[in-house]
Amino acid sequence: MRKIVVINGHPDPLSFNAAIAQSYIQSASDAGSEVRYIAIGLLDFNPNLAHGYRQRMELEPDLAEALDAIRWSDHQVWIHPLWWLGMPAIMKGFFDRAFLPGIVFKSNKGSLSEGLLKGRTGRIITTAGDLSENVYEDEYSSSGLIQLQKGILEYCGVDSIQNTFIGPLYELKEEDRKRWLEEIASIAKTDVYASV
Repeated sequence: MRKIVVINGHPDPLSFNAAIAQSYIQSASDAGSEVRYIAIGLLDFNPNLAHGYRQRMELEPDLAEALDAIRWSDHQVWIHPLWWLGMPAIMKGFFDRAFLPGIVFKSNKGSLSEGLLKGRTGRIITTAGDLSENVYEDEYSSSGLIQLQKGILEYCGVDSIQNTFIGPLYELKEEDRKRWLEEIASIAKTDVYASV
């Protein structure tokens, strides 16, 4: 069975994103997968890459442990809200601090960089407070998705990335949220059996 890491980029542990993560984890675990969970907002680290790439900052233990889980996995699930058409600051800080040269990609002088997370698949689950998927695609060219999928994950070697968009959240009633959590559970089973 697949080794799955679920990464929640919402800083609030009581958010709907956290409920999505738990629904996915429960379903994937019930289907026989080993699942690890990273709640970025609960990690203890400095999100500021203070020196850029000029001087390496030592990874805090929480970042090192999160990277171990990401490298251990063969399927990554990234969950985050869409804030200002992108990910929350703490999630961006996580990438800035942890996704470094020599760790998740290798810079090759004179040619394209090489992703070091090859052989892994991914899923991105995005929630939006006041945007529909159509508006996100048509008006904003899925800008946050492009940043995460193309600019980060695919650059680092993750392949076959599936996307799920939930929004606008402000229009969802309680029963709509429950249906979405059931849909997430179904998606998790699909992800588990995709490798069988």
